[in-house]
Amino acid sequence: MAINTWTAADVARKVIDNEELFILDVRNADAFEDWKIDGHKFEYLNIPYFELLDGVEEILPKIPTNKEVLVVCAKEGSSIMVAEMLSEEGREVAYLAGGMKSWSMYLEPIKVGDLESGGELYQFVRLGKGCLSYMVISGGEAAVIDAVRFTEVFTNFAKEKGVEIKHVFDTHLHADHISGGRTIAEATGATYYLPEKDAEELVFDYTKLEDGLTVQIGASKIDVGALYSPGHTIGSTSFVVDAKYLLTGDILFIDSIGRPDLAGLAEDWVGDLRETLYNRYRQLAEDLIVLPAHFMIIDELNVDGTVSKRLGDLFANNHGLNVEDEAVFRSMVTDNLPPQPNAYQQIRQVNMGKITPDNDEQTEMEIGPNRCAVR
Repeated sequence: MAINTWTAADVARKVIDNEELFILDVRNADAFEDWKIDGHKFEYLNIPYFELLDGVEEILPKIPTNKEVLVVCAKEGSSIMVAEMLSEEGREVAYLAGGMKSWSMYLEPIKVGDLESGGELYQFVRLGKGCLSYMVISGGEAAVIDAVRFTEVFTNFAKEKGVEIKHVFDTHLHADHISGGRTIAEATGATYYLPEKDAEELVFDYTKLEDGLTVQIGASKIDVGALYSPGHTIGSTSFVVDAKYLLTGDILFIDSIGRPDLAGLAEDWVGDLRETLYNRYRQLAEDLIVLPAHFMIIDELNVDGTVSKRLGDLFANNHGLNVEDEAVFRSMVTDNLPPQPNAYQQIRQVNMGKITPDNDEQTEMEIGPNRCAVR
């Protein structure tokens, strides 16, 4: 039987299109439990590859013959070996090119909607990491918000759309992934914005992202307005785009809220987090569409693969927005937090410009699931 090769893009379409898939993950059990390829209708079997070195006969009854089967490992080598063994037993299977490393890196651009004066808003969904980046396009110009480090995805997309990237924003100093914002700005000549309160240790030049700042994109004058919203970091800033979309960074998610501890200041910032969520955001129009910088679980994806929800719906249904007792809220966001992101302290150092790891080191830093939320 032939062995098929699937790319991360192929798997992403399975997720977004809500299709069935059986995944044989041959990584170690702890790696699988910590982080796997999530899909709405995916089934899984985790058998470490070293248990299959003598043959796959014992697991054949567990491998379906009426569904597509994908073998996954960390970097692809072990999955190729196991896929070949299954093929020799007469099974048609595929393996994931580049393994979980490639899955962590893949970005799927999806159109969120049209803007009032003819512009467009795109969300770049990093399914393997839960990161969400954005591009606002209008009048031949573009702004990029919360870009991840795979900068060519954004610059190539802008070229495809025939637009010039003029502005690049980070809503805050990221700790769970390496920002591509500064690199995009350097490559395109765009202005790079970062909240001043998050930039005290930066070793490169930037433009202050201040409360009330409005930047117009293109001839159609799409406003990207900044809204100071601390809590995840002391400088966290949200954006209201076209008076229709609220980009919340890592402050508010679809099914959770941001954690305040990634700079070691949870007790100091929990009050800011509550102020943002329970006062500042409550003053905004409930019809705004919330677009966060991360998602936590696959169920947060909409049917088209985007991650968004009306602000009023989140006020009604997001548990983190409905804790009346401030002491209970404080306990919720400071006690029993999930594990901190992999290498988050080093990632902060990279985003400050203090260290410059090579590409392989950056990949290793980012491996693993998103952990920016209070569960």
